[in-house]
Amino acid sequence: MPYFISHNHRLFYREQGSGPLLLILHGNTASSAHHAGELAYFGQRYRAVALDFLGCGQSDRLPIWPDDWWAQGGRDAAALVNHLGYEQALVMGASGGAIAALWMATQNPGQVQAVIADSCVEKETAEYTERLIQERLQFTPGQVQFWRSGHGEDWEQVIRADTAMWRRWAAAGADWFNGHLAEIHCPVLFSNSLRDEMAPDVCQQVCNMAMQVKGSQAFLATEGGHPLMWSRPDEFRRVADCFLAAIAQEGP
Repeated sequence: MPYFISHNHRLFYREQGSGPLLLILHGNTASSAHHAGELAYFGQRYRAVALDFLGCGQSDRLPIWPDDWWAQGGRDAAALVNHLGYEQALVMGASGGAIAALWMATQNPGQVQAVIADSCVEKETAEYTERLIQERLQFTPGQVQFWRSGHGEDWEQVIRADTAMWRRWAAAGADWFNGHLAEIHCPVLFSNSLRDEMAPDVCQQVCNMAMQVKGSQAFLATEGGHPLMWSRPDEFRRVADCFLAAIAQEGP
C-alpha cells in the first residue's frame, strides 16, 4: 500500500498515470477515495496522485486536529512531492484541498509549478460557518454514505474532529490565509460556481483572492454547486486542461 511518513505521521496516497506530477488534494470531510474520477481523467496525461490528509481516509487518525490543519496539509503535500522524487508539482485542490494547495504555494514557492484552487473562499463569518456545521451534523443517509466510503467505519470520529477544528478556526477570526496570498508567485487558477451553496459572496471573494495573486486567473461558472470539480466535471476539466496546457508551454 502506498504510504509515506510526514512529520511523524503515516499518510496514504493513490496514484494513476505517468508523466509530470499532478497532486490532487481533497476537501474537508472527503478523502482520496472520492477522487477516482480525477485520477482516471488526469492520469491519462500526468502522474496524478491524490493524498489523504492527516486524520482522513487511510492516513493516521488524530483525536484533536491542529488549528493550522490546512497549512499542515500543504506541508504534507510538499513532503509527498519529495517522497515521489520530484522537484516540482502541479497542484489541484477542491474546497479545503484548495486552501491547502494555496498554503503549499506560499510555503514552498520553488516546488509548486502552478495551482488550480477550486471552490474555496478567503473568509467566512462565524454565523455562516455555524450554519454550515449544523447542516453537516444532520448526518443524513447521503452524508453518512459519502463519509463511510471515504474514511471507513470510524467516519464519525473524522467528521467530529474536523468540525471541532472548523469551529475553533471560526472563533479565531475565520480568515484562511491572513494576508499570505500575496506571497504566491506561481500561476494560479481560481474556479468556482456562482451558485456554490457552501461559499458566501462567491464572486466578490474569488475576485479578491485573484487580485492578491499576481497574474492569476479566475473562472466563475453560472451553474453547478460545491465543488465545481464534481458538480460540473466536464466544464471544470475543460478549463483545467487549458490552464495546464498553457503551463506546459511555458515550461518549468
